[in-house]
Amino acid sequence: EVQLMESGGGLVQPGGSLRLSCAASGFTFSDYELYWFRQPPGKGLEWVSTISRDGGRAAYADSVKGRFTSSRDNAMNTLYLQMSAIKTEDTAVYSCAADPTGLSRRGQGTQVTVSS
Repeated sequence: EVQLMESGGGLVQPGGSLRLSCAASGFTFSDYELYWFRQPPGKGLEWVSTISRDGGRAAYADSVKGRFTSSRDNAMNTLYLQMSAIKTEDTAVYSCAADPTGLSRRGQGTQVTVSS
């Protein structure tokens, strides 16, 4: 059974930084591209980032490009999202997924709240 568990969310001030983690189990981690999604309050699910199987390539939504960085440790079955220069509009529940649509094989998410 695919299991994905995010951690590292919390309250952060605008301009601050945060690192999210996603611990995976139940599948061969290094065989999958992985994804970060987010769901702002009252809005739908938004794609944030995709990272290649070996972590050598990543793509980002325009809204986070240059501020967020995805990485992965295939030996530890863990995905990361480094968030920098955080904005109030980054407030959302962030989740990781092994499915490009985010409709399946996605964790429960971790809340990130940006407020001064």
